[in-house]
Amino acid sequence: MDFCTVELGPNEERFLDRAREFLGRQVTPERIEHARIAGEGFLEDVHLAMGAEGWLEPEAKKAVDGGFTPLQRRIWALECRRARVPLQTWGATMMILAAVQRFGQPELVDAILPSVYNGTVRFAMGYTEPEGGSDIATCKTRAVLAGDRWIINGQKMFTTGAQHCQYVFLLTNSAPGGARHRDLTMFLVPLDTPGIEIQGLRTVDGERTNITFYSDVVVPDRYRIGEVNDGWTVLSGPLAAEHGARSPDRHGLADIAIMSAAGTEMAVIADSVSSELADCTGGSAGYRLGRAHARIEAALSTPGIFGRVAIAQTMRDLAPELMDLMGPTAALGGDAEHLYRVAPLIGIYGGTIDVFRNMIATHVLGLGRPSYARTGKKEST
Repeated sequence: MDFCTVELGPNEERFLDRAREFLGRQVTPERIEHARIAGEGFLEDVHLAMGAEGWLEPEAKKAVDGGFTPLQRRIWALECRRARVPLQTWGATMMILAAVQRFGQPELVDAILPSVYNGTVRFAMGYTEPEGGSDIATCKTRAVLAGDRWIINGQKMFTTGAQHCQYVFLLTNSAPGGARHRDLTMFLVPLDTPGIEIQGLRTVDGERTNITFYSDVVVPDRYRIGEVNDGWTVLSGPLAAEHGARSPDRHGLADIAIMSAAGTEMAVIADSVSSELADCTGGSAGYRLGRAHARIEAALSTPGIFGRVAIAQTMRDLAPELMDLMGPTAALGGDAEHLYRVAPLIGIYGGTIDVFRNMIATHVLGLGRPSYARTGKKEST
């Protein structure tokens, strides 16, 4: 459903045609099916083609620095979604790149930027730990300074895309016993460094993430990002981008809701189900499909971090509804079944739905922090 129209000038029309031609040539049905089966959220050959044909660099830059204009950025994002390009690894790389450019040592930044732009270098997030959950500030991965290098030991969970990346943006504890948020240091660690092990881990929806182990990993100080024990400052930018804490878009072209890419995929799958059931959309089926599409539109129109919660909750509610409408054959595979498996995880990525509800309550509505302390009262039996 479109509520407005943006008129494209000749330059934007040519840009749109070029984007569609490139994506139509590179993102074939066979490659999409391969990405679905592999569950890795990444197609290296497509990513390298994007770099070689000049799509990655302008997407990673601001318009004033030679990047896409706001309208070009919107066109490119929408065309990538329509082509169903898996962009998980590139999205993580762009979030990390902003922090590396701001806080990294100049010689490191200058060395890696060309390779990021041509697609041969990607970054993975190394935040979460097995016992930490959503509270990544409880980091126990240790970094000990030894002369001009650091010795790192620890373990990270959900280092998604590490098998396709050249660096991990690694959160470490460099001052055990120090003040909370003042004991952390960030590094951009080459993943081919001795002592790093990447172990694949499959989620319930078939996607691959990773556990990464760090055993006496020696990292030169040039790979440190930001000041020692000030890692929380470095990490706050990528975290804010992942969580959806951003300033309003003055051009009116950005997504209204956070996680709109996932919401768009949900809308496409709902359209597909509607097409499948075109001959039986009267009565109950028609009502249920209409309600599903209305909820999807409402979620996609919910602003900011509120939209993140709305999209995740809507997907959890509607995935089983679409499966039920499709009947027993839906269990054999296809879009509806894929949505059913991915829906629970959409409410976990980057923090659970409840974490984001608490963020809304605390930071948006000003209701204070939740307290989980025991009251001391015993329940009656």
